[in-house]
Amino acid sequence: MLALLLWLLLHLHLHLPSSLSLNQEGLYLLQARQGLSDPNLSLSDWNPRDSTPCNWTGITCSPSSPTPTVTSVDLSNLGLSGPFPPFLCRLPNLSSLSLSFNYINSTLPPSSLLPCPPSLTHLDLSQNLLVGPLPSTLPSSLPSLTHLDLSANNFTGPIPPSFATFPSLRALSLVGNLLNSQLPSFLSNLTSLRQLNLSYNPFSPSPIPPSFSNLTSLDTLWLAGCNLVGPIPPSLGALPDLTNLDLSSNALTGPVPPSLAALRSAVQIELYANSLTGPIPSGFSNVSTLRRIDFSMNNLSGALPDDIFLPPLLDSLHLYENNLSGPVPASAARAPALAELRLFSNSLSGPLPADLGGLSPLSFVDLSDNALSGEIPGTICRCGALEELLLLDNYFSGSVPESLGRCRSLTRVRLLNNRLSGEVPAGFWGLPHVSLLELTGNKFSGSISPAISGAGNLSKLLISHNQFGGSIPKEMGALSNLYEFSAADNKLTGTLPEELSNLAELGQLDLHNNALGGEIPSGVQSWKKLSQLNLANNGFVGGIPAELGDLPVLNYLDLSGNSLTGGIPLKLQNLKLNQFNLSDNRLSGPLPPLYSMSAYRDSFLGNPGLCGDTPGLCSGTEDGSREHRGSIWVLRSIFALSVLILVAGVSWFIWRYWSMKRAKQRMDRAKWTLTSFHKLGFSEYEILDCLDEDNVIGSGASGKVYKVVLSNGEAVAVKKLWGSAAANKDLECSDHNLYDDGFEAEVATLGKIRHKNIVKLWCCCSHKECNLLVYEYMPNGSLGDLLHSNKSGLLDWPTRYRIALDAAEGLSYLHHDCVPPIVHRDVKSNNILLDGEFRARVADFGLAKVIGKGPKSMSVIAGSCGYIAPEYAYTLRVNEKSDIYSFGVVILELVTGKPPIDPEFGEKDLVKWVCATLEQKGMDHVLDPKLGLSFREEMCKVLNIGLHCASNLPINRPSMRRVVKMLLDVSPEHKPTSEKKNGKLSPYYYEDASSDQGSVV
Repeated sequence: MLALLLWLLLHLHLHLPSSLSLNQEGLYLLQARQGLSDPNLSLSDWNPRDSTPCNWTGITCSPSSPTPTVTSVDLSNLGLSGPFPPFLCRLPNLSSLSLSFNYINSTLPPSSLLPCPPSLTHLDLSQNLLVGPLPSTLPSSLPSLTHLDLSANNFTGPIPPSFATFPSLRALSLVGNLLNSQLPSFLSNLTSLRQLNLSYNPFSPSPIPPSFSNLTSLDTLWLAGCNLVGPIPPSLGALPDLTNLDLSSNALTGPVPPSLAALRSAVQIELYANSLTGPIPSGFSNVSTLRRIDFSMNNLSGALPDDIFLPPLLDSLHLYENNLSGPVPASAARAPALAELRLFSNSLSGPLPADLGGLSPLSFVDLSDNALSGEIPGTICRCGALEELLLLDNYFSGSVPESLGRCRSLTRVRLLNNRLSGEVPAGFWGLPHVSLLELTGNKFSGSISPAISGAGNLSKLLISHNQFGGSIPKEMGALSNLYEFSAADNKLTGTLPEELSNLAELGQLDLHNNALGGEIPSGVQSWKKLSQLNLANNGFVGGIPAELGDLPVLNYLDLSGNSLTGGIPLKLQNLKLNQFNLSDNRLSGPLPPLYSMSAYRDSFLGNPGLCGDTPGLCSGTEDGSREHRGSIWVLRSIFALSVLILVAGVSWFIWRYWSMKRAKQRMDRAKWTLTSFHKLGFSEYEILDCLDEDNVIGSGASGKVYKVVLSNGEAVAVKKLWGSAAANKDLECSDHNLYDDGFEAEVATLGKIRHKNIVKLWCCCSHKECNLLVYEYMPNGSLGDLLHSNKSGLLDWPTRYRIALDAAEGLSYLHHDCVPPIVHRDVKSNNILLDGEFRARVADFGLAKVIGKGPKSMSVIAGSCGYIAPEYAYTLRVNEKSDIYSFGVVILELVTGKPPIDPEFGEKDLVKWVCATLEQKGMDHVLDPKLGLSFREEMCKVLNIGLHCASNLPINRPSMRRVVKMLLDVSPEHKPTSEKKNGKLSPYYYEDASSDQGSVV
């Protein structure tokens, strides 16, 4: 009997559920996992058969206790989703909990944290999707908390006053939420704080509380992008342990307090992108720990302090885009650690210190857009670390130092628009890592050295507007990465080397206004990426190579002003040319049929041997021409007389027919209403007469688009919208609000938009049956059509970069300079149009809304698939951040060359595909392979801007004005010539409605 009982007990034990062997902490963790979605199976090793969870992913136990107990749970970056799991807080000895970089959503109710043990000191829920207010019970629930990170969520409302009662909190990070109200001064009660990070929250305009000086243990104060106003409190300079001070991207005014130079522990001080004024205080040389100073993009003035360069560890000094004047102090040459020196866009003058760089490991030097003079210091690369030397738009003179010809670390050199002269050192031509060498707009002489064959990474060689002579060396044929060679307006002689046909990456070749001769090489068929060829005003002879017609993306061809002979190859008809000029040569024979029309007449002038149907091109003496014309007149007269009787019989009927038709047209035309937004050189009747099917260039659900060539030779685009005003409720004419209740107010706003990067609406014609919108004509169509077709080769990286910058400036005008602001709501590549020079205009305002203050709710989702911001899709609330997300997608299109939605992505869109590919395969699998790697660094920077704009969290998206600055920072030398700073035009230049003069918003 006893044996049977033992057998039953053993059998029962063997068949008990294995989870009964797991301790209570393991059971809590399993219950927590049940409330979470784990698509990546990151927690697959959480095995209920284990006795303890101490070996599970993310779990750390204390080894000191006889029975191991869970002290830390770190489930960061595992792709988990779902609400916050309160069972984690039941672990009795938990001291650290991190769920960062997941998709934890819903709110964070106080009840979910109340079970957490008093031993919890570290709580990190950053980079999730939590919403609602911050839990006000946190300080009382977690009295031992020393580290609280709730960054990059969607928390709203104010910071609760209870947050000032944390007894032991050392780090508080609320970066990148939707917190509003004012920046609270009560946080100064947290005297134990060492880190206070509140950046990128939409606080209402707030001053920096002077009481923050009470936080005497603070080492990090990060308040960037907090809508701060007013002056910087001088009392911040009394914080003895402050190492990182970031007050950037606010609206702070007043001077830089001299007390900041007393921050003896400071490592970096960042005050950029504010409206600070006055001089830069002295005394920073006494801060022995200081490594970075960034006061750029303010209105600081006066001279540079002598000691600003002398903090012993200073490696980065950014003071660009201010109003600083005077010379660069001699102390700049004594900066022992200085690597980055960016002083561009100021009013600095005088020579540079003669031994600049002699003691400093300079790597990035940008002194562009100043009034600096004298010679380039020969010591600037003495330490052998110099990578970028940007000195454009100054008054530097003398020659390029011989020492720069030995600076093998250089990658980018821009010396354009100075007064430099003499011969360029041979070694300078052949630096192995330089991708951009720009010497344009100087007085250089001598020749291009054969040593240029060593410049294996060279992508752009820009030496126009100098006095270079001699021949083009055949060694240039070894530059396998060369994309652009511009040497116009020089004194180059000799022939084009046959070796140039080896340049498979060549996209632009501009050699006009030189003394080159010989024949154009016949091997040009290898230039498959060539889009621009300008050999005008040289001495080339022989025939035009027929192989030019095989170049797939050539759109600019100028061979004028040479001595070319023979006929025009028929193959040139294969080209889609925006610029075509063969004038002033010695060409002969008939014109190809495609070019035998008056529109191309100016392309062939000055070639006596050409003949065709185009007036003004046929050869012959003046008398012969008169005789020929007289014969033609006689024949035509005879023919006219022979048919006169027949015509007379029919003409009466035709006259009656057209008289009746014109009468009907006059009646119909009287029913059209014209609303003009500019001074017009045409009438609505001229537009109406050209709306036939031969002029259709596009069509859609709302109607058709016509190209109309006016009597003055100009072209306009006419969008014809069918249906009544009521039927057109969602179409563009009605969303320009020409028919709704707000007609006058909306026309007063949208009809007066004047910006160089927004397509111009000339006028609107309305009729009871259809409506017409008359726009400026954009010959290169839409960015989307060009980018996602076989014509994408027309868009090299510099062109794409410029398109992104143009479109950003247009949207920035809508968001920041229109009062009230305008949200486009349908930003996409198909709504960015390109003019004849590939400059971009934002177009199609059919869904645009004037939003006034705060987000505006819409009744339906508007926009295009792949471009719609996530929060817009599920809240129907729209503000400027919705446009910024869409623009981020456009940037990703430009960098990747891929459309926003593609079967290749599966269920992902372009944004998710880019993020996933970057993580799994790296950057090179994202960049458009057609662009090559010559501009890889710029492309990577622009890609990061696109991802920043396309962030899931609206608060993380920069403003469009900030996007413009970020794009300019990618390549400051590409700053538009229309930008106004110290007397130069602003990027927000637009045409005034009442005059031909420019105005600035």
